[in-house]
Amino acid sequence: MAEKCDVLILGAGAAGMMCAIRAGQRGRSVIILDHAKAPGEKIRISGGGRCNFTNIHAGPKNYLSANPHFAKSALARYTPRDFIALVEKHRIAWHEKTLGQLFCDDSAKDIIRMLLGEMQAVNVKLRLETAISDVAHDGGRFRVTTSGGLIEAESLVVATGAKSIPKMGATGFAYQIAEQFGLSLIETRPGLVPLTLDPAALERLSPLAGVAVPAEVSHGKTAFNEALLFTHRGLSGPSILQISSYWREGDVIRLKLEPARDILALLKEAKQKNGRQSAQTALAEILPKRLAQHVVEKSGLTGNLADMSDKALATLANEVQDWQIKPAGSEGYRTAEVTLGGVDTTGLDSRSMAAKSVAGLYFIGECVDVTGWLGGYNFQWAWASGQAAGEFA
Repeated sequence: MAEKCDVLILGAGAAGMMCAIRAGQRGRSVIILDHAKAPGEKIRISGGGRCNFTNIHAGPKNYLSANPHFAKSALARYTPRDFIALVEKHRIAWHEKTLGQLFCDDSAKDIIRMLLGEMQAVNVKLRLETAISDVAHDGGRFRVTTSGGLIEAESLVVATGAKSIPKMGATGFAYQIAEQFGLSLIETRPGLVPLTLDPAALERLSPLAGVAVPAEVSHGKTAFNEALLFTHRGLSGPSILQISSYWREGDVIRLKLEPARDILALLKEAKQKNGRQSAQTALAEILPKRLAQHVVEKSGLTGNLADMSDKALATLANEVQDWQIKPAGSEGYRTAEVTLGGVDTTGLDSRSMAAKSVAGLYFIGECVDVTGWLGGYNFQWAWASGQAAGEFA
């Protein structure tokens, strides 16, 4: 005999739990399944264990999608303020870091406990360590075969995430279900991921591994002004993770190091004050020492500032603020924070997240072709898309 419920949710992550809460509040009987030992594993590790649970600036402009308008409806109906209200209802202390990013004061586990508490309050049944072997649809109902038996439901919500961080059990299972029911997919690739360099570039930059510096990193007309980190494999740091979602193989990115400072003006000032110092000494006042050394060696300009023309100083400044680099690739899904692409939004209703061609089937969260910037935007999409589906499922 099959166990019956109104709503069956696959995936007990941020989006799935949010959907379960809202559906339960509407009086629907809800079962939520996950193959992991604990719910909300991505929540637990996020934000260095403090969960960057939303961003106060979250809006459609902060998301990538083949249809940039799709996310507008869900994001407008469940805003960062709505989630903050839920956090405060549970007396979870939080703080704002840079650029509107909100974090728990204590632990990401506070957010997981909050979601579990909300699910419990509306009698959601949570089943962990449960594998799914088959999903079928007949007679207007979904029949899902699991390691714990057969479950029959009126609505099926797919919230199984995507391919990023496979060591946590991430898979492309949502895409298999989408294809099974005739929904199309947008090509997937790793997003918010460190970029790698070819061996020659790595050898040149190897002395800089571990050096961090403020940078404006751009690709075409898109630019992010955050920290950059040189690594043993290439480039990382928030500015690189951000631009990685826009970059494609073969493209060049531009790095403007110390973008808030007028390097040429600072070098001219240093020349006036003490012309006998070397360019490297002057630059080391502005940049990390190893980076200053690298820039001077790359420029081929040696000697004292007093012996350098304004044109030479301009060349040196340019070496700091106009790097053009062609990454070889990315570190891939292993370290990617999100997956770009996914279930094509043209097959989904933007208000309910329901599949247009299959009554009662919903896709939410990361498996959908909506990907946020770094800094709490992807959690806000999880909350908003989960809430949207929970209103209708």
